[in-house]
Parts: sequence; C-alpha cells; structure tokens
Amino acid sequence: MAPGQRFRELAIFLLLALAIWPILSIAFVGAYGFIVWIYQIFTGPPGPPTVGH
Repeated sequence: MAPGQRFRELAIFLLLALAIWPILSIAFVGAYGFIVWIYQIFTGPPGPPTVGH
C-alpha cells in the first residue's frame, strides 16, 4: 500500500465517522419526528378514544 493511500483512507474514515454519520443520524431522527408530528396533526394524539357523553 502506498504511503499516501493510507493517509487518504484514514482521512476518509475520520470524515465519515466524525462528521457525516452523526449529521445523517440526527437528520433521520428529525425527519422521523417530523413525520410523526404531521401524522398526529391529521389523526390526533395516541391514546384511548374519548368517551362521548
């Protein structure tokens, strides 16, 4: 393996491990929360149905 290739692979790994994956995980959790929020706007909050009197 060439000396420059090892450094390049390490740099790409660190970029993925420390920047891209954390940003993507936060984005996916935020998108899921947004989808649930929009769904509950149309269907109401979860729980037992209210009893009408």
